[in-house]
Amino acid sequence: MRKRESIFEGIDLSVLSLYYILVFIGFISVLAAVYNPETFSLTNLSLNYNKQLIFIVASTIIGLLILSIEGRLIEPLSFPFYLLTLFLLVAVLFFGVKISGARSWFQIGAFSLQPGEFAKLSTAMMVATVLGSATKKNFNKKILLATLIVSIPALLILPQPDLGSTVVFSSFLLVFYREGLSIYFVLIALALAVFFILALVIDPLILSLVLGGFGLFIAILWRKSRSVWLTTLGVTAFLVLFIQSVDYAFYNLLEDRHRNRINIMLGKAHDPKGIGYNTHQSMIAIGSGGLWGKGFLQGTQTKYDFVPEQQTDFIFCTIGEEWGFVGSFIFVTIFLIFIYRILVLAERQKLAFARIFAYSVASILFFHFAVNIAMTIGLFPVIGIPLPFISSGGSSMLAFSMMIFIVLRLDSYRTEIL
Repeated sequence: MRKRESIFEGIDLSVLSLYYILVFIGFISVLAAVYNPETFSLTNLSLNYNKQLIFIVASTIIGLLILSIEGRLIEPLSFPFYLLTLFLLVAVLFFGVKISGARSWFQIGAFSLQPGEFAKLSTAMMVATVLGSATKKNFNKKILLATLIVSIPALLILPQPDLGSTVVFSSFLLVFYREGLSIYFVLIALALAVFFILALVIDPLILSLVLGGFGLFIAILWRKSRSVWLTTLGVTAFLVLFIQSVDYAFYNLLEDRHRNRINIMLGKAHDPKGIGYNTHQSMIAIGSGGLWGKGFLQGTQTKYDFVPEQQTDFIFCTIGEEWGFVGSFIFVTIFLIFIYRILVLAERQKLAFARIFAYSVASILFFHFAVNIAMTIGLFPVIGIPLPFISSGGSSMLAFSMMIFIVLRLDSYRTEIL
């Protein structure tokens, strides 16, 4: 083991630079989203942009602490950190405060703490610990254990209710695939998602009859092959049962606001002045930016508060309105390069834990990035997923920043291993 001369030795400067570029874009976007020249102040801590600045500084301090610890100590912290976040997820259901209809936060003075954001980090660490010790002989057992590790926090977050954070945990499927899970499981998950949507658009009875007819056709065509016949029968029966259960899940497990937003996205409802107001105004804001945008602090949709919660879930429409298509394209490019660089770091790791953790972080970031932007342009129902480093929110800023600094520390630890 070789000793470092500095905590910055071996740190990947491209990832660190891109991180601070995104953080800066986030700060000016939050400032633009809530800017009021009459109340502008850099000392009033109740203002969102000042809170964001505080959490940026806090993230940097925590990041320096992470860079200063021994790389070999990170993996052993996974289990206690995971247990702590599970405890907080249970506690918040009883002692948390309700914000925007969800009991997801602990109120600490003027600030709030959301355990669900840190649960993503601790789960990524635990998944990396479990799968990092997997072999060919015990791979299936390790995958099942990792699935359980992912499912527990997701199920604890769901009753808050916080559908957005719950859905984020599905991004670990990409990590499982990278570590050796059969592509068939990924395709099955995608197929179930497609059939779920189809069952909402098409009458479940008609869809079941069509599927049953198709299954019968395959069974007759391959009637001489008993294995194919039985497999077709089993898959068809499972899908028909799944389709018939969609209505129950849709009307009993989802809240009214989520059902309405899904119906609007699927074109089954049109309510631009009600539940679809946020998305409708967000699309207007982005479209009004044109090619070059209206300029910093010049967005009229932003200035006159047409988009509710613009500094959080709908922060991308601020970028679209003030910086236009060109600015939005540059931002998207920067973010994708950032994720790509994390994947590059993942592939060059010597330790399985470091590789799997980096892939987990990349998957979580990409899921947040893709779904958040899709929400703001009407391609995905609004489920409350922040845009990493950009949306206003201390918990998400701290949690995502910790992910990045741990990736950087593990990558620099690679150079210390002889």
